[in-house]
Amino acid sequence: MSNSNKSFIHKILASKDKLTQLISSKAVAKQHAQQKIADWLQGRSIKEVLLQKTVSSALGFLVTAIILAFISPTIQIAWVVALLLLTVYLFAFEIVDIDVAAVGIMVILGLSTLFAPLMGLDQGLVDNNQLFNGFASNAVMSIIAVMIIGAGLDKTGMMNSVASFILNVGGTSETRIIPIVSTTVGFISSFMQNVGAAALFLPVVARISARSGLPMSRLLMPMGFCAVLGGTITMVGSSPLILLNELMISSNSALPPEQQMELWSLFSTTPIGVALIIAGVLYFIIAGKYVLPSGQKESSTSASAAMEYFHDVYGLDYELFEVVVTDNSELIGKHLDDIETNYCVRIIATKLSGQETRVGPGALDRDTGLSAGMVLGVVAENKDLEHFIDKYNLKKREQLRTFANDLSISKAGIAEVVIPPSSRLLGKSARDVWMRKTYGLAMVGLHRDGKTMHEGDDIRNLPLHSGDTLVVHTTWEALMRIEKSRDFVVITTEFPREELRPNKVGPALFFFFVALSMVLFTDLKLSVALLTGAIGMIISGVINIDEAYRAVSWKTVFLLASLIPLGLAVEQTGTAKWIAEQTLVVVGDMPIWVVQLAIAILATLFSLVMSNVGATVLLVPLAVNIAIGVGGNPALFALTVAVATSNSFLIPTHQVNALIMGPGGYRVTDFLRAGGIMTVLFLTVMMLVMEAFY
Repeated sequence: MSNSNKSFIHKILASKDKLTQLISSKAVAKQHAQQKIADWLQGRSIKEVLLQKTVSSALGFLVTAIILAFISPTIQIAWVVALLLLTVYLFAFEIVDIDVAAVGIMVILGLSTLFAPLMGLDQGLVDNNQLFNGFASNAVMSIIAVMIIGAGLDKTGMMNSVASFILNVGGTSETRIIPIVSTTVGFISSFMQNVGAAALFLPVVARISARSGLPMSRLLMPMGFCAVLGGTITMVGSSPLILLNELMISSNSALPPEQQMELWSLFSTTPIGVALIIAGVLYFIIAGKYVLPSGQKESSTSASAAMEYFHDVYGLDYELFEVVVTDNSELIGKHLDDIETNYCVRIIATKLSGQETRVGPGALDRDTGLSAGMVLGVVAENKDLEHFIDKYNLKKREQLRTFANDLSISKAGIAEVVIPPSSRLLGKSARDVWMRKTYGLAMVGLHRDGKTMHEGDDIRNLPLHSGDTLVVHTTWEALMRIEKSRDFVVITTEFPREELRPNKVGPALFFFFVALSMVLFTDLKLSVALLTGAIGMIISGVINIDEAYRAVSWKTVFLLASLIPLGLAVEQTGTAKWIAEQTLVVVGDMPIWVVQLAIAILATLFSLVMSNVGATVLLVPLAVNIAIGVGGNPALFALTVAVATSNSFLIPTHQVNALIMGPGGYRVTDFLRAGGIMTVLFLTVMMLVMEAFY
């Protein structure tokens, strides 16, 4: 066959291949287009279903509001009930963000003054002079102060130490970490305000999440719920219980001597509180995987994206492993320099039993010896690691344990640095400058002239050139120091820049205990006591004012402050009293325990839409009178109210629930799902313990 014929045939075949590729690409494009249309139609159908549900629910709430308007004794109560239903509707279906809904309800209450004649009212539902009192309320100011105190303690590294201790004890298992964290917070909240205990442990849980790989959403809700439950362990654990004896004294003044109640002592509620904590912890251990939202930890996502980047750019597939040198390993007696290049592994951390972990600048060098029982933190490709383990009979751990803290995503990772023309390292190799020991940079790749060399290419013996890109594993603390050196240009900028102030531990602890002492041993308002500690930390330099502002969750502040006027309207218009009376008319002739349960349910519902203090003040006198009327124990009925006002898990209106909502990424439906069961469990355990012990 002539060359011209061969060329012609090749052209035909090439044209055929191109045509085949074109047809294939068009087919793929058609499939993508069809899939997009299907996805759009499916998304549209889902949206239509959700819209139908939302509209039907709105109509249901509207019909209920109209019915209640006809049976309400006054027009004020009818309007307040309608606003309550609107609030529940907005919260349940999240038509807008929950804090926006709360602010909207507050604005409507304010506008009721302007439109009072059109609404059939003589005056607004809430005095406009009291409308914004929530922003200066004791509860809201306390939350702001305790967030600042928690951030101050975190800045000193104390919360880091607590998180490390919990990880050492509980490992990275959800079923072990949840009981440790939850019971600890529950115990702390038994002698300080539960929102304070939750806020102090918020940074601890964040660090545990970052180091264990467990999403915040799996840890914060159990911690928050147990903080609320812990407030029932002692009579100083929550505001309603603190107020209870005073309310009982007031009721005693109107009762004959034979009916007067004995006051409760400090640990009178301990059986109830302990039982509730145990029930809460068991609930999340057993049912947590069903009721807690599954979420992906942000740091985990960013770490995966970073490793994908290094794979795409440099062809590196390194992972972080933890291995143990066994007693019969041939690795014993060798040095790092004997094994790293030959087996394409990089040792970045070591630990001997009874000694501290060795990570970062000054910790390791090529002459570091290896011994039996030593734990090694290794960066390597999986195939190289397996070869290394088989060769030296090492034990590989399934996950980080010893270095879970030191090598966590929040503390260390892979980064890029470039050698600039002005660097003093030009012409020197990594071995010459002892780069790992001096700078804390464990080089795993070197990119030069468009080519990337890996660990097995003897990269540490190559003289450094201007423009060389070094791929290194390092701690973020070391990388922050490298940024200030003229010998390197740090390319990686997206890494946690955490400036800890361990030298401020003394002032932080001092002002924390000052605030705690004021809370426990003085009559100062909680907000004043906590703000004393917060301002003390700012003045002493534990935390600066900008960091203090950033520490405050303003979403939480606006949510709580905006709901306080609604509570005022419920109380001042007589709505709460009317609802209580109607409920008790229904159950008045039933057994005593049924009446007691009805009071507990009322207290639970009231605490969702008004302050638990307001609910307690309103319901305790009613409960005492009802108990006397049905032949029950008035002191026990009063205690039922004070304990049940802590049963606030259904929606995020409780201070603790509002606090954890943002960091945990929760939606109202998450609280309805997990909190609905917790509410029933709370009532069941409370009633059973009261029946058994009181």
